[in-house]
Amino acid sequence: MAVQSNGSSESFVKIPEIKFKKLFINGEFVDSISGKTFETIDPRTGEVIARIAEGDKEDVDLAVKAARDAFDHGPWPRLSGYARGRIMMKFADLIDENVQELAILDTIDAGKLFDSGKTVDIPSAAGTLRYYAGAADKIHGETLKMSRELQAYTLLEPIGVVGHIIPWNFPSLMFFMKVSPALAAGCTMVVKPAEQTPLSALYYAHLAKLAGIPDGVINVITGFGHAAGAAISSHMDIDKVSFTGSTEVGRLVMQAAATSNLKSVSLELGGKSPLIIFNDADVDKAVDLALLGILYNKGEICVASSRVFVQEGIYDKFVNKLADKAKTWVVGDPFDPSVRQGPQVDKKQFDKILSYIEHGKREGATLLTGGKPCGEKGYFIEPTVFVDVMDNMVIAKDEIFGPVMSLMKFKTINEAIERANGTRYGLAAGIVTNDLNVANTVSRSIRAGVIWINCYFAFDRDCPYGGYKMSGFGRDFGLDALHKYLQTKSVVTPIYNSPWL
Repeated sequence: MAVQSNGSSESFVKIPEIKFKKLFINGEFVDSISGKTFETIDPRTGEVIARIAEGDKEDVDLAVKAARDAFDHGPWPRLSGYARGRIMMKFADLIDENVQELAILDTIDAGKLFDSGKTVDIPSAAGTLRYYAGAADKIHGETLKMSRELQAYTLLEPIGVVGHIIPWNFPSLMFFMKVSPALAAGCTMVVKPAEQTPLSALYYAHLAKLAGIPDGVINVITGFGHAAGAAISSHMDIDKVSFTGSTEVGRLVMQAAATSNLKSVSLELGGKSPLIIFNDADVDKAVDLALLGILYNKGEICVASSRVFVQEGIYDKFVNKLADKAKTWVVGDPFDPSVRQGPQVDKKQFDKILSYIEHGKREGATLLTGGKPCGEKGYFIEPTVFVDVMDNMVIAKDEIFGPVMSLMKFKTINEAIERANGTRYGLAAGIVTNDLNVANTVSRSIRAGVIWINCYFAFDRDCPYGGYKMSGFGRDFGLDALHKYLQTKSVVTPIYNSPWL
């Protein structure tokens, strides 16, 4: 079993008072119309952190009205890209100034490692904002050479009011993965953070106001998916929805968009990503990659390498080293710098993961390590590795979204490719080999949106990210993401003396 930390957060940081608990609409923090609130829970203890305003359809209507007015009549879409970029840069500076408090909020709300939040997640959020701030004044159309006596050019214009529905596993990074390119494009927006993790989103709304982003441009509605999220997806005055979450909910978002005003939709959905390790790999490095791929962020990441395929020549050696290293993995208080894995986000996710572990045992898979809860309180689960896994087992097919690895053996390259592709998902894949021909062959054969060779989680804001198949469509990051929030207008005029006059 994993080593458990005995530290307590009080010995590492001082938890600040929660400042922002209300909806943010048209530049002001306001109560929900119904007056209802909900509890946000600390997954380390299962205790209530704060009561947060519970937004509903009526609150979404107000937020959309504010965003629509800001788009149709406000300054943001009409500012030069340079001016928008300068305000976004100031927003990023304010994030840097408040990095400690923001990292604490994501730790107590989502169970994320505090040191990682402070050095990776929050700085990456600010960096993403700066990246798109730099792109804001580089949005250009084209002059077209027509086949007839016509002069034409294209304009790239903001798509309008955007609804962002973001998940709970990376509250800060996902917020800015969505918001940053939409801001750069000149859009206005309504953001619904996950009900499990509302705290940092409300804080970012406060910082946006301080940075000088005009009222109505960013509105934050906290609440539940079946109410606030559904209202955003079906709203007639929202022009686009960008959603990250489960495939099941993605279907509902798409259906709602189709049956309302046929708004544009982009979806980043589930995954069951393969990591394929070949005989020529350095076994120690491959073990480290495999553990990172499933245990990073306690497995609550859609590109987690939950299916690990190891070629038969090194399989036994790999299994032994993996078991030894997994047992040294430190699970516990995410404020403790020695901890590598914090709690699952909430009891629902905790129970779901444990139920999948029991299902795997019933199906005949063998537990190599873990498989049990950790500690006396909170939502901690041991790093769990199954061997003797068959491709048709539920644990090998379903996205578990937790620290549960299915480890499988293969013989040939073609077998590895076929089994890796034998999933309804297609978000990411990893390849570990020193043979360039193998790397090229497999990377071109796997049906997934991103392929990592001899690395994993190699994200960068320059690199487009998104899925194939039931992992969704549309891309985040890179300039591909910026173009999701733009639409092309063609302008055509006849040339003098043309037959079109």
